[in-house]
Amino acid sequence: MQNLKILLIRPLSLVPNKVAVLVLLIALIGFADAGYLTIEHFQGVVPPCTITTGCEQVLTSPFSIVLGLPVSLLGAIYYALVAAGAFAYLEGKHERLFRWSLGMTIFGLIASLWFVFLQMFIIHSYCAYCLGSALTSTILFIVACFVFKKYSTDSTTKTPADTLSA
Repeated sequence: MQNLKILLIRPLSLVPNKVAVLVLLIALIGFADAGYLTIEHFQGVVPPCTITTGCEQVLTSPFSIVLGLPVSLLGAIYYALVAAGAFAYLEGKHERLFRWSLGMTIFGLIASLWFVFLQMFIIHSYCAYCLGSALTSTILFIVACFVFKKYSTDSTTKTPADTLSA
């Protein structure tokens, strides 16, 4: 947990736009998936499941609702926040918002692992849309790890230019 705190505090050097665009596109894919499930939930419809046969069991299980809200709505909000952070970085180089949205991917990964566990060991059915969301969250987390590893700067380390200007 200490390492996550350090990553969220440590600034990022200039992240290439193509990396931020990648985060934005992946988050939008996740948002489309979760948004679709949310709309179907509120319409009282279980979406058709062609790849797997367990969508109905998963989407109508007691685990599909948290605090009275469909899990898909919480997922849509999560993906929207990650996309907003990437968009803010692309539009105005708001590095702090981008860093925080990348940091949130750990929660997306943990939630995805939990819901895949539930599908495998408790519900014994699989929802293709849910597995797609889990894959999307996992990819976002991997990209975030890459960004933090490659572009994190140590604000306590002085560059030669900083030494000359002091």
